[in-house]
Amino acid sequence: MAQEILCEVSSCKFWGPGNKCKANSIYVVSQKGKKATSSEETDCKTFVPRD
Repeated sequence: MAQEILCEVSSCKFWGPGNKCKANSIYVVSQKGKKATSSEETDCKTFVPRD
């Protein structure tokens, strides 16, 4: 199944032109245990700063 992952964090190693994420997989966690109620309560653990 093809998926398009968009990301605006251009300082990430996996960021690509057109705000496309080039990571092989995405890992997102909740700041509130297992139950987030908004996107603000989540973090992308896939983020790696550019060199």
